[in-house]
Amino acid sequence: MRSLHAPIDPDLTLAQAVTGSVTLIIPTFNEAGNIAELLRRLGGALPDPEQLPCEVLFVDDSTDDTPAVIEKAAADHPFPVAVLHRETAAGGLGGAVVEGIGRADTDWIVVMDADLQHPPHLVPELVGEGLRTGADLVVASRYISGGSRAGLAGSYRIAVSRAATWLAKGLFPRALRGISDPMSGFFAMRRRVVTAETLKPLGYKILLELAVRCRPRKVAEVPFVFQDRYSGESKSTAREGLRFLAHLASLRSATPLARMIGFGLIGLSGFVPNLAGLWLLTHAGMHYLPAEIVANQAGVLWNFLLIETLLFRDRRRHRHWADRIGRFALLANADLLLRIPLIALFVARFGMGALPATALALVTTFVLRFAATEALVYLPRRTRS
Repeated sequence: MRSLHAPIDPDLTLAQAVTGSVTLIIPTFNEAGNIAELLRRLGGALPDPEQLPCEVLFVDDSTDDTPAVIEKAAADHPFPVAVLHRETAAGGLGGAVVEGIGRADTDWIVVMDADLQHPPHLVPELVGEGLRTGADLVVASRYISGGSRAGLAGSYRIAVSRAATWLAKGLFPRALRGISDPMSGFFAMRRRVVTAETLKPLGYKILLELAVRCRPRKVAEVPFVFQDRYSGESKSTAREGLRFLAHLASLRSATPLARMIGFGLIGLSGFVPNLAGLWLLTHAGMHYLPAEIVANQAGVLWNFLLIETLLFRDRRRHRHWADRIGRFALLANADLLLRIPLIALFVARFGMGALPATALALVTTFVLRFAATEALVYLPRRTRS
């Protein structure tokens, strides 16, 4: 397959300039009512196949007749249309895109939604902008001059979209530099800069995943007006919002230092259920020593749930959940037993005061506990050859 050459003369049309090929990946979940109109509009937007080879790949997680509708509509179009139906919707719509990327062997990949909120006529423009500028990633943005979020229904969805954008850009200022709309689901990317094996999407915000993990060398943007949904209902729900927050946490904790910081912050938050449990048990008449032991388990459970959700979501499959929580609880309680001898050692052997000895013991046991949690709870088991 021939490669693309960039930059090119900006006065050339896309059809004159392109020497590569494009796979248009469209993730679908119960979008049967949109398929015929989407393919009709794409047929009017895409250049002649001899000038720009394009193929459309639907990666489908539907529970309705969307795959059958796609197969029926595909016969009426000059460009190849394929549908890959997944029995298990691993990773949500983002996971569907990653599976499509793994099957694409073209020079460019364009990702868009099936509900026609992303205007099909911009597909050639996204690729053309990448060719003109030499960009590896071209994002269709609602937040630059000429763009609009008009299709977002209601002030609530607008506020949520803006808040998610600010949060993402605040957490990843370097990776998202030059991307005004990291929540966009409409973009073009050179296939050679995407390593599908490194992607671990959660939910439908796949652009964020690609930008943070693949780090494209150069980014460009094209304005677009977010359209009203053509048919069906929005897939944006409170559950997807929670998955987005978990995805942010997973991306932000990708490095060992970031995981250690997150581990410490989660540990501090565990004091809340611990103290609340201690107050309830002592007020119920339990002696403070056994009450402290029982209340400490509430903090351990709290910490385990947050660490599972925010730090080690992608490593949970290596062990059964009962095995993980048993190991985690053992380490958490061993931390308490180890701290007292350490304090005594620092005071007796090194002549430290009780307060600095306690502080040093807390830091020491924290580092040991973090390392042990990674190694004994969440690292994959070794298998014999």
